[in-house]
Amino acid sequence: MAWIKALLALLVSVTLTWVLNSKQGDLPPFGKFLSPFVGFWQNAESATEANEQQELTLSGLQAPVQVRFDDRRVPHVFAQNDHDLYLAQGYLTARDRLWQMEFQTHVAAGRISEIVGAKALEYDRFQRRMGLPFGAQKSLDVMLADPTTRMVLEAYSAGVNAYISSLSTKDLPFEYKLLDYKPEPWKPLKCALLLKLMAWDLSGRSDDLRLSNALNKYGPAITNDLFPSYPTREDPIVPVGSPLDFTPVPTPPKPPIFGAAMSDKVPTREPDPELGSNNFAVSSAKSATGFPILANDPHLQLNLPSIWYQIQLVAPGVNVYGVTIPGSPLVIIGFNQQVAWGVTNVGADVLDWYQLKFKDNAKREYWHDGRWKPVRRVIERIKVRGLPDRLDTVLYTHHGPVVYDHDEKVFNKQTPIRHALRWTAHEGGNEVKALYGLNRARNYADYTAAIPFFASPAQNFIFASAQNDIAIWPNGKFPLKWADQGKFILDGTNPAHDWQGWIPPAHNPHVRNPARGFVSSANQFPAGPDYPYYLGWSFGTWERGHRINERLSAMQSATTDSLRLLQLDNLNLNAQLMLPRLLALVQPQQLTAAQRSTYETMQRWNYFYDADAIAPSVFSLWYSNLVKRLWDDDFGAAATGLEMSYPPRDRTNNLILLQDTSRWIDDRRTPQRETLTQLVQASLQFATDSLQRKFGPQGPSWRWANQKSTDILHLAQLKGFGRMDLEVGGGAAIVNAISERNGPSWRMVVALGPQVKAFGVFPGGQSGNPGSAHYDDMIETWRKGELNELIFLQKPDEKNPRVKAGLALKP
Repeated sequence: MAWIKALLALLVSVTLTWVLNSKQGDLPPFGKFLSPFVGFWQNAESATEANEQQELTLSGLQAPVQVRFDDRRVPHVFAQNDHDLYLAQGYLTARDRLWQMEFQTHVAAGRISEIVGAKALEYDRFQRRMGLPFGAQKSLDVMLADPTTRMVLEAYSAGVNAYISSLSTKDLPFEYKLLDYKPEPWKPLKCALLLKLMAWDLSGRSDDLRLSNALNKYGPAITNDLFPSYPTREDPIVPVGSPLDFTPVPTPPKPPIFGAAMSDKVPTREPDPELGSNNFAVSSAKSATGFPILANDPHLQLNLPSIWYQIQLVAPGVNVYGVTIPGSPLVIIGFNQQVAWGVTNVGADVLDWYQLKFKDNAKREYWHDGRWKPVRRVIERIKVRGLPDRLDTVLYTHHGPVVYDHDEKVFNKQTPIRHALRWTAHEGGNEVKALYGLNRARNYADYTAAIPFFASPAQNFIFASAQNDIAIWPNGKFPLKWADQGKFILDGTNPAHDWQGWIPPAHNPHVRNPARGFVSSANQFPAGPDYPYYLGWSFGTWERGHRINERLSAMQSATTDSLRLLQLDNLNLNAQLMLPRLLALVQPQQLTAAQRSTYETMQRWNYFYDADAIAPSVFSLWYSNLVKRLWDDDFGAAATGLEMSYPPRDRTNNLILLQDTSRWIDDRRTPQRETLTQLVQASLQFATDSLQRKFGPQGPSWRWANQKSTDILHLAQLKGFGRMDLEVGGGAAIVNAISERNGPSWRMVVALGPQVKAFGVFPGGQSGNPGSAHYDDMIETWRKGELNELIFLQKPDEKNPRVKAGLALKP
């Protein structure tokens, strides 16, 4: 009997050991995870590390490298050559952000199933079918063909790998332990994949299919009226009337309208349309310092670890400070002793869908230019944790990949079927060379020589120099199109619908030292209707750009604080335009007591979306519900059975302001004819009732910060590792563009001159380790709208009270 008990005890022990050291579904292997020797306890960091001086031998270095750390854990890297500079950058970035940088490359490559299993399989298929790995490889081929960028990528990768090879199990970042996997060697392809992930976020959205449905349902006259190719309210990046310094090349002739088949299929995973950014620079004539001042605040999804990583890079010929995306070498946004630059997203129409005609169900040939052409078939092997590999065949035409070639149950409602994708992210570019040139730029000529290499995602590169130049170029690889090409689905059989080449880079919109004394962008139209090329029909709405220009026009003797305060501007121009009209349409005598209180609150409002204000909570619900009541019966999927877009804000506002008898006001789903007054009244009631249900009677709980509830979540959505319900104002289409999940991911202001003064902050911290004091130590500074002075060292032994720690890297 004793031996049976002993055997049972042994079996229980073995089973328990296996369970505790194996991943069970979404749960980590708790034995390893909780181990005091190798588990998550080992990720805690000592607060005294910030003051330590260390020495480290780093394989691959050609000469010693000196690194100093300031009180925000920003590394200031002093190297004796370029190779060592980027090797050290790779090592230091991996030391702080390894899990983040590697996880994001798995996302881009469609390899999340390797980590979390079958639940990510369809996501991985989508990434591959959209061609992110395909585009990354094409860009890598271009970058590796250039000796300079090859050196940068290989040195950076060697630095990352030097850190990975130094890790034992106990040293692995917390997320590896929780998800129970290990990092793999870093390759230059991963840097290219990160660029394609940026391209997806910033240029992966299109309305081609939705607008084709509207065109087929309502015809060209109505569609052109409701979806005009240029708005009535606009303040373009390059002012209307700016002289051209080039002779335009001919654009392709416009063929007859293509009647694409109506479809209820649209991409199910699209980037957030609220992503955007601001940048602006004032000339020396407007500056209190006598030199230009430049500011930039890119608006992206707010996550922890933060999307950006601060660093200073110093070697012969370069001393640059700024931010980069972990996994990408060089500095993406920043400054050196002579120039500063920043970026916002262009948002041009660089992604088009082509309706195909296959020869038969085998889909091995497609019709184009009067003949059958072969389909290239690419087999994707997707590794799935705990299951056999999944093989997926992707079809490629000369346009690009066929994202889905047949109806599939999992995506049967929102998937583009039998359409090929043409996208600039699939074109080879050398964004690394552009950044290499910008990091070393000394003047306007250097800036204009560097930016043409940046192909995708197209960016508005703003520039200022100590030589008193300011400029902005909406820059990227733009297809040479006929007017409105790609606004609707294109005919994949007709060569006239193919892209016909590229707009010459020197012909991209641009302006240098304008008479008004400033340059700016906020994702609005790059140029006015006088620009000779078609870049797209839908850009950021006019409000942010116009408000920025309004305030910059009024500025005299601007300081860095003037531009900081502009970044925090909470005025909502859409409310300023529309609220008087809505209030005039309300019939107060028909309001309940609660609705009358809401109405009176709105009468007193100054249009600012401040955190403590109640009126923004009301207006955001009131206006959005009114838009839904206007358009949902005619363009909503439930009412029409089709996926269509609502007409854009500018057109909607014109209807509300000027066309109160329009046919579109009536809800065709009801027997009676609705009036605009009724819709406005009902929307006000909806806003009041919604806030009452959520917060109770009108009072402080209706504050905009409560209603908006801005959250900064962990990148992998791990609960407890983010910051929730931040007390901040702002909102979408406001200069201070903090919405529920998006916002200024980095705020920077740079004053050029004999001694550069720069300030910046991002909502997070330098470390990706939740056990570090530097994981989220800048969030409060960011929340309050303050900036940290950026320490711009000139030599490795420079004295500065905020610089205490150091790291000597030796070959």
